[in-house]
Amino acid sequence: MKYYLVAGEASGDLHGANLMRALKDHDQQAAFRYFGGDKMRAEGGELVKHYSEMAFMGFAEVVLNLRTIFKNLKSCKEDLLANRPDALILVDFPGFNLKIAEFAKANGIRVFYYISPKVWAWNQKRVLKIKKIVDRLFCILPFEVEFYKEWGMKVDYVGNPLLDEISKFSPAADFRERYKLGNGPLIALLPGSRKQEIERLLPVMLGLTDHFPAHQFVIAAAPTFKEDYYKTFIGNKNIPLVFAQTYDLLHESRAAVVASGTATLETALFHIPQVVVYKGSPVSIAIARMLVKIKYISLVNLIMNRKVVSELIQEACNSSEIIKNLQPLLEGPQRAAMLQDYKELSALMGKPGASARTAELIIADLKRL
Repeated sequence: MKYYLVAGEASGDLHGANLMRALKDHDQQAAFRYFGGDKMRAEGGELVKHYSEMAFMGFAEVVLNLRTIFKNLKSCKEDLLANRPDALILVDFPGFNLKIAEFAKANGIRVFYYISPKVWAWNQKRVLKIKKIVDRLFCILPFEVEFYKEWGMKVDYVGNPLLDEISKFSPAADFRERYKLGNGPLIALLPGSRKQEIERLLPVMLGLTDHFPAHQFVIAAAPTFKEDYYKTFIGNKNIPLVFAQTYDLLHESRAAVVASGTATLETALFHIPQVVVYKGSPVSIAIARMLVKIKYISLVNLIMNRKVVSELIQEACNSSEIIKNLQPLLEGPQRAAMLQDYKELSALMGKPGASARTAELIIADLKRL
């Protein structure tokens, strides 16, 4: 069968690649075309557009880049009709993908949505539209099933695809040697994968380094940027960059400072104490505070439905506040409490297999047509 996937950011590229691999396991004739990234490209098929040309963070940034977004939408719609698939599989990225879903449904293309839109965060009435334009919706967070049920929508809970990726991880024996990290404790800095995130968060993160002389800081760098780009922030500081080995870095780290997003859950599943940070444009934050109806921004706290990790947002996202929240996580009772909470989180998340379960459901659905 022919599958068309649309993933618009780094996490979607990861999950899309895992799903492609699972589809190939169950469909020997699987052919792929997609908007995605390097991980999806490694699975074969045809990459139409890289997510680095699509990901914009925050309300204001979206407005400033509307011309590019509309151009990408037009390109995707045209390519979808020119290469009509048996199944369109949309991976997260709701601002873009819900428009593509509506277009595909109107043109008789079966629509599957993997990693359901986070409509529980704001404008919950979008569920009514999703019911009309999405044929099958797959959820990866435990609490989402009940949320959609309240709106009269039956969805499939498939587990979380991060567990698939983490279960395959095998630590690199030479990781520390390769990056000349020595044997001391590491603190991982995960400033995100988008340009706006990095430029707002990395300078703040680098303000920590002089306050923890016994620890080596290491940056998890996004593969879409070059070393020279990061060096403009790092300057003469001894802060190594790690490309495409974030899991190795987390595995070796004592603690982490993490940009809000999927990486917060990954860090928790590695049982690494963390401080979560987020900083957007003032306009984006003002709009978000009016519209967003959730108590927390990190997936860790949302899943647990209580505060497990500190969330430092906007004005609170500064070096002194991060230092204050990071220090107790290196030793002592706060560290122990967070690690215990992580055990509970891991139990809630369940076992690996989300990609395989989703692939099986998609193929079974298509075979019934």
